[in-house]
Amino acid sequence: MAAHKITVGNVEVVSVLDGYSVKRVPTETFPDSTMEAWREFPDILDENELIQSRYGSVVLRSQGKLIIVDTGMQTDPGGMLLDDMKAKGVDREAVDIVFLTHLHPDHVGWNLTDGRPTFPNARYLAPRSDYEYWSRPDVLANAAHVRDQVMPLNDLNLIDLVDDEYKITDEITTVSTPGHTPGHFSLIIASAGERAFILGDVAHSPAQAHYTDWNPMFDIQQDISRSTRHKVLDQLEAEGTLVSSGHFPDPGFGHFVRIEGRRVWKEL
Repeated sequence: MAAHKITVGNVEVVSVLDGYSVKRVPTETFPDSTMEAWREFPDILDENELIQSRYGSVVLRSQGKLIIVDTGMQTDPGGMLLDDMKAKGVDREAVDIVFLTHLHPDHVGWNLTDGRPTFPNARYLAPRSDYEYWSRPDVLANAAHVRDQVMPLNDLNLIDLVDDEYKITDEITTVSTPGHTPGHFSLIIASAGERAFILGDVAHSPAQAHYTDWNPMFDIQQDISRSTRHKVLDQLEAEGTLVSSGHFPDPGFGHFVRIEGRRVWKEL
């Protein structure tokens, strides 16, 4: 449990898990990549040279508020978020705020269960520009996950749309990091002189620390995503900022550091 809990100043950060994606051929997930390059990362590839993504979320305790960032996939093939939260001492009924970095299916999957809010006492927060994109009729028509897991929150008056530099608490602030989706947000934690960055889907694999140009096929705005990734990772490396990444290996805490001229992901 200790490895899944850290503190940033006065903010407690708990890594929670909803499961793992199906295994995929890395060059199909990252079309710009090569298998030769992937073999530089034996810890990422399995015995069949496939990759698998973690569906990770974090729970934050800040200034009396209990906040969960993203709600996983619920299926495909896992769906263990609620059990993992309970095992790590997080009561879903005590959650005050659900913050959604963006509205892809693996980040909104537990918003509702059987049509009812999974976190019954929470307000749900979403990036305004991402909500506007996904609610466009042409996009929504092909986004069953938004129709099922996001739009009902609007009907129930449980969702608030927020903008860049919105303060969830005095210690947690949104930051616009577009490209993966048009309105994708990350979070900055700043408390008692310490900082951390909740990455969201700015990067999906530790391999992107070095191969920062690689975009996964899931990125909607490919050029913007690549530019955002370079900017964010450069800054996080330069500042030595602690990072939480939901798709990196469990528990997803670490730093981007430079070793022998090569940027790498260094786990805590």
